[in-house]
Amino acid sequence: MDKRERGIDYLGKSLAAGEGDSLREHLDGADFGKECASWAADFAYGMVWSREGLDPRSRSCVVIGILMALRQTEELKHHVRMALANGISRTELEEILYLAVPYAGFPAANTAKWAMKEALAAIDAAERGD
Repeated sequence: MDKRERGIDYLGKSLAAGEGDSLREHLDGADFGKECASWAADFAYGMVWSREGLDPRSRSCVVIGILMALRQTEELKHHVRMALANGISRTELEEILYLAVPYAGFPAANTAKWAMKEALAAIDAAERGD
């Protein structure tokens, strides 16, 4: 399996049903920004996330922490969903948030808290069928 297929396969297993297919459609289309999706599929997921050495759960913890420190709220919301799929509980997500306070600072942690709450609320709404 090449790196693109590994990336698409990884995302398909880690996210909601149909995400891998959705990514494949985007990559096969002519959408604006298609190369960003290509790099994500090939490099981020096909090469880095699919490496041996760390399990997906540990990778999610690291990425959540990095995104919190960088205040990358939109990407953080996406990775909250992935973290849950990778076996991280909501309680553990909250502990990761608390751990960010002394290292990334209150403003970054507070920004992350709101993004994480929004992501969790969206997940809950989808599960209820809202």
